[in-house]
Amino acid sequence: MEKSVLITGSSSGLGFDAAYGLRERGWRVFASCRKQADCDRMRGLGFDAPLIDYADPDSIANGLAEVLEATGGRLDALYNNGAYACPGLVEDLPRGALVEIFQTNLFGVHELTRHVIPVMRAQGGGRIINCSSVLGLVPMQWRGAYVSTKYALEGLTDVLRVEMRGSGIHVILLEPGPITSKIRENSIPHFEKWIDWQASARKADYAIMRQRIYSDNGPDQFELPAAACTKKIIHALESRRPKPRYYVTTPTYLMGTLKRILPTRALDWVISKV
Repeated sequence: MEKSVLITGSSSGLGFDAAYGLRERGWRVFASCRKQADCDRMRGLGFDAPLIDYADPDSIANGLAEVLEATGGRLDALYNNGAYACPGLVEDLPRGALVEIFQTNLFGVHELTRHVIPVMRAQGGGRIINCSSVLGLVPMQWRGAYVSTKYALEGLTDVLRVEMRGSGIHVILLEPGPITSKIRENSIPHFEKWIDWQASARKADYAIMRQRIYSDNGPDQFELPAAACTKKIIHALESRRPKPRYYVTTPTYLMGTLKRILPTRALDWVISKV
């Protein structure tokens, strides 16, 4: 029987590469996107592409219904990949910015997952992969909004994994470090919408951050292509006994180790030098 996987945030980056990689391995891929134009483009590339916007509960329900209608009510795997960043100092983040980013990066992920669990339980099992980040393990300045959503996702996923023990439903965290994607470019509209940097008490500090998100400075140190994540996703979906966590890139392995062995103040010092 052909196995099926629903991937969110498939228009570019990690989701796009995973869609191709899994299709090549014989999976029926539902490459969802939050914009209709991107869904149409993915259909033009031969994918099933339901419209799913984490911030829109109706699109979550309708998109999953479209998938289940196509598969006869079965879904073997869910890869919750969609997310965005809103750069800025924590003291400059208004409440609305946090509400908006949590709607997408956490609440929508949770809602889709809750809809999928009864399907997997009825069929006797399945796999759920939630895409976290090295920033779900350690903090980094300028990234407070994104970091807070990933910390929350880590906790929610860990509890769900424990609660699903013995159900046949495997719950897995993917924790990439720097990966080639459009997340920096896609963060610009959110920065411009929410961060009044010119009125900030630390206005001068924004020069470096703005140069980083507005300019193409080439890949980050230790940056890997999205295929590095796809390799781990394949293992998570196809191995008999998947790992609870998959680190990707040297910084994730390094920070995961340092968090375990360093006192908090020492880790803060290390992170301040990054």
